[in-house]
Amino acid sequence: MGYLEHIETPEDLRKLSIEQLPQLCNELRHFIIEQTAKHPGHLGSSLGVVELTVAIHYVFDTPDDKLVWDVGHQAYAHKILTGRKDKFATNRCYNGISGFPRREESEYDAFGTGHSSTSISAALGMAMAAKMEGNMKRNHIAVIGDGAMTGGMAFEAMNQASYRNVNMLVILNDNKISIDSSTGAMSKYLLSITASPAYNRFKNRLWNLFTFRTKQSNKITNSLSRLGNGLKGYLLGGSNWFQSLGYRYFGPADGHDVVYLVKTLQDLKKLPGLKLFHVLTVKGKGLEMAEQHQTTYHAPGKFDPSTGQIIHPTREGEPPKYQDVFGHTILEIARQDKKVVGITPAMATGCSLTIMDAEFPERVFDVGIAEQHAVTFSAGLAAEGYIPFCNIYSSFLQRGYDQVIHDVALQKLPVIFCIDRAGLVGEDGATHQGAFDLAFLRAVPDLIIASPLNEHELRNMMWTAYQNAKQGGLPFVIRYPRGHGVLANWHNEPEQLSIGKARVLREGERVLVLSLGPLGNLVAQALDTLESEGAHVAHLDVRFLKPLDEDILRELAVKYPVWLSVEDGTEKGGLFSALAEYLEDHNLSNQLHHIAIPDRFIAHGDIPSIYHEVGFGKDDIVAKIHDILAK
Repeated sequence: MGYLEHIETPEDLRKLSIEQLPQLCNELRHFIIEQTAKHPGHLGSSLGVVELTVAIHYVFDTPDDKLVWDVGHQAYAHKILTGRKDKFATNRCYNGISGFPRREESEYDAFGTGHSSTSISAALGMAMAAKMEGNMKRNHIAVIGDGAMTGGMAFEAMNQASYRNVNMLVILNDNKISIDSSTGAMSKYLLSITASPAYNRFKNRLWNLFTFRTKQSNKITNSLSRLGNGLKGYLLGGSNWFQSLGYRYFGPADGHDVVYLVKTLQDLKKLPGLKLFHVLTVKGKGLEMAEQHQTTYHAPGKFDPSTGQIIHPTREGEPPKYQDVFGHTILEIARQDKKVVGITPAMATGCSLTIMDAEFPERVFDVGIAEQHAVTFSAGLAAEGYIPFCNIYSSFLQRGYDQVIHDVALQKLPVIFCIDRAGLVGEDGATHQGAFDLAFLRAVPDLIIASPLNEHELRNMMWTAYQNAKQGGLPFVIRYPRGHGVLANWHNEPEQLSIGKARVLREGERVLVLSLGPLGNLVAQALDTLESEGAHVAHLDVRFLKPLDEDILRELAVKYPVWLSVEDGTEKGGLFSALAEYLEDHNLSNQLHHIAIPDRFIAHGDIPSIYHEVGFGKDDIVAKIHDILAK
């Protein structure tokens, strides 16, 4: 392995000469490719920042200097260089290292990340803390990229930092893509800066000349800076937005020239105050297939490391992914009604809105990494008579909670929220587990909340939500999990459901299981096992968390004195809480047990392992019911 095998910490890295760093980068990139080919993860982003990562740790005194990675899935090289090389094979595995920076995992992970656009806020908080302690020597570096600059939180942080005298460097990793291609004016603006190398060469020459190579500002350079703003406006056809906020702008620079990056960062390290270093990188750099197909190779699964060819497991007759059922169903509905539109915050491929986009591109809106905007934009469309299907991952909808309350529910606008990745998502871990949507949405008045048992029910619920919206009904939430469904023959003719009505799937004796969503399929398997043992347990598919079917609950409360709720949401605030409230409100004495996500954050790992940990597996459900029957 050459140099890499001798590096355990950045201190080892700093022992190398600058001339040895290109070879180290080659070894590091090869290591990431080899490991990620066998142990899938976020490949493209991490390949794109190999040189940048090496340069940062070579120049700055991490962990004393604070390094914050935005999004976090670009941090594989960082993890390998900071003591986790030998553990990297466990990346994203159950009880292994996390795929994202995690404070508990390493002192080099200055801040935990997983969602986007947080790095500048966190680094600014750390810089302000250092300032208040009288420490103006410590450096604070925020690496933001993969489309995260489109998130409103990044703008808010940059605005506050502009009038604070702090020592902070923002590194804009500009690869012109997030997961799907970056969208919006900011992406175009960064391209316009990229197109002006003449200005940057001219600026650097003047800076060297008038600081007499001391790299310290003076009256001459301050005057030239003001003149430079006008010159940059002339060369770029507009003002430099970063510089207008008080940032000293440097770049754009080749993000794959590690020697140049080191020399530039060494210069920037000597400059106090706010700085923005704009580097240009290629997502997937070093693996030809990943460079050519950047969206596919964001997280490709297993692949051949020598060719990049993705290894697709044989899945003949396997049911489709829930996201694809959504994609095909919204297209069918959109063909019938030109008022149907699709909205997503930078997840068009992940949620399969690309299926509708291929036929109706003018009616699909990828708003970038901007969940708050996605919700209120959908509300505005609904206010004008359109029928928006707003598709957001469960953990990302947390960022648009105020907008769901204030802009949608309060105004009773019939936005249809299709919440993908609900429940436990597996390898992405605690930052991405969709544990909380049932609890935080159930508290909001005037929302309909549903979860389908299978693909047929998903199509039925989407059709029902569409018909409800046509009639000006309440906002409608449909939540479903990541991954494959259960029906190979999934393409039913959608039917309109009665909102708030549950259905009995199985009669039984004494014990009733009340399930919400696809976990009901594991319940059904568990009850088959119990049936073979002579235990007859009833099963209710709740379907709608809100409104609850109180009519059927009243009837079943008499018939079944013992209840067990099963849901893939947190145990506090969801179905279990709703049923406990119902029993209390109606002065009923039924025993109520539950299986749900425990009141703690669930780490990463494969779904079977995590399901067993929280009691979702078929055998776990059987064991739980055995315990109940034994009492």
